[in-house]
Amino acid sequence: MREPVEPRPYHHGHLRTALLDAAERSLREHGADQLSLRDLARELGVSHAAPRRHFADRRALLDSLAETGFVRLGATLGTALAPGEVERAFPTRVRDAVKAYARFATENPALYELMNSSKHHPGATVVTQAAAAAYGQMIDLIKEGQARGVLEQGNPEQAGIILYATVQGITTMVNSGAIGAEQLDGLVDTAVAQFLRGARPLLDGQ
Repeated sequence: MREPVEPRPYHHGHLRTALLDAAERSLREHGADQLSLRDLARELGVSHAAPRRHFADRRALLDSLAETGFVRLGATLGTALAPGEVERAFPTRVRDAVKAYARFATENPALYELMNSSKHHPGATVVTQAAAAAYGQMIDLIKEGQARGVLEQGNPEQAGIILYATVQGITTMVNSGAIGAEQLDGLVDTAVAQFLRGARPLLDGQ
C-alpha cells in the first residue's frame, strides 16, 4: 500500500523573492516563453496555487522581474556615478556610467531583453517607472554636462536617446554573437569619445 503523499506547504517564508530568483534562473536558461508559475512552484516545493498570492498571472511575474532588473540597473549606474575620493572629470564619469550599463546588458542578456520589451507592455506602470528612474540618472548626467558647458545646450532627453541608441547597438551585437564580448570596453570607450566630441558646444566661427 502506497504511503500517503504529504501535501506541500502553501506558504513559503520569502516566496516572492524565491519566485523572482527562480524565474530569473529559468529565464536565463530557457527563455521567457518557457517560464511557468506551476513549474516554479514545483521547483520551490510549494502548492501550484501559492505563487498566485504574489503574482496574479505569468505576465505579472514577468513585469515584476523586469522591474527588479531596472532597479538593479539603477543601482549599478548609481554606483558608477557615485563620487569618489577624487572628483572625476566629466568624460570619465560618462564613460564609467556607460560602461557599467553595457556590462549589465551583456552579463544579463535574457533579463535585459525582458526589461526592454516589458516597459512597452500595456499596463506595466511599475516597469515604466523603474526604467525612468534608472535612465533618469543618465539624463541628469547630460544636464550636468550642459550646465558645465561641456555639452551643447538643448534637449537632454534627445541627447540621451542618441547615446542610448549607440550603446544599445553595441550590446545587441555582443549579445547576438556578432562581435566578441572582449571588444565591449574598447567599443564603449570609442562610442563615448565620439558622443562627447559630437555633443560639445560649437565655438564661434565653427
